[in-house]
Amino acid sequence: MTDPAATMPTGVGTGIGSMPGTDPREAVRIASGELDLPFLPELPARGVGADLIGRTGALLVELPVDMVHRAYRLASHPNTTTRRARDWLRWDLDAIEEHWERAGLTGTGAPLKVQACGPFTFSAHVELRGGHKIVKDRGAVRDIAGSLTEGLRNHVAELTRRLGARVVVQLDEPDVGRVIDGTVTPLTRLDPIAPIPAAEAAQLLQEMVDALAVPVLLHSCGRPRWDLTDQLSGVALSLDVTGLRPAADYDRLGAFVDGGGILAAGLIPSTEPAAPAAAETSARALTDLVDRIGLPRRVLRDNVLVTPTCGLADASASWSTRALALASQVAAGLSADPDFS
Repeated sequence: MTDPAATMPTGVGTGIGSMPGTDPREAVRIASGELDLPFLPELPARGVGADLIGRTGALLVELPVDMVHRAYRLASHPNTTTRRARDWLRWDLDAIEEHWERAGLTGTGAPLKVQACGPFTFSAHVELRGGHKIVKDRGAVRDIAGSLTEGLRNHVAELTRRLGARVVVQLDEPDVGRVIDGTVTPLTRLDPIAPIPAAEAAQLLQEMVDALAVPVLLHSCGRPRWDLTDQLSGVALSLDVTGLRPAADYDRLGAFVDGGGILAAGLIPSTEPAAPAAAETSARALTDLVDRIGLPRRVLRDNVLVTPTCGLADASASWSTRALALASQVAAGLSADPDFS
């Protein structure tokens, strides 16, 4: 059987997921127009149900989520929050279907990335019905992972049916480190949440990846958790490479890429920088990083995608467009460089 990770697009630009504004058609137009690996945008400015947690709640199967006292909580039955989140998702799917039809992309097998909150970050933010975080209950975490896996499989199938796309799934796990370290804020100080060992977390994520059977990116804007990712197989990593630590990260990243791993390199600022940004400057920074790690430059074509450093929800409309265009320009320039052959 073909390893799904082997079909991950490389040498292209993509986005992390979130975009500014509230208009799904405009966000889809930008994300699909500027990128060789477009993505289904998230628009958290729309409010409850449209952020990463709410979007993921819309994907869960038989586990409805409600908003209670300004926090997401598992509910016994679908509710206003559930319906709103599912409506946002349906309208986003309609927007991308309309755009792909107009652009002549439907049925071409073009790639498309979708995003969801990973089970550990979701469980660190969402409450059980009694008010405790889901992550306090190992069985509940497994239930979330199983429900999300089924929901993502349905999501991929619907996009394949609507668009004929080759779907890539991104799991966002910015808080998996807090789960592993046992630093998730508990309901009370007297009732701490026990850590989940990295090996256990990796096993659950690996089960999800294997069940999805499509290329999967594991994303975090925070520090890399090599104790987790070193135990995963066939999973691409999406990292902010501008903050990597030479002593702690270079050797681990080098071993990952040298072993055939695929890196989505967060390189383009997620909000407009004070100094003008240029594709040539960003490409040089990524080339210098590969040189310092000691990797051959051909990995920039064969093993690397280029992204903003994080989501673009806080960017201006103009910078969100510019950032995605820069990601594509950097990736295309590096892939076409004859010195990397």
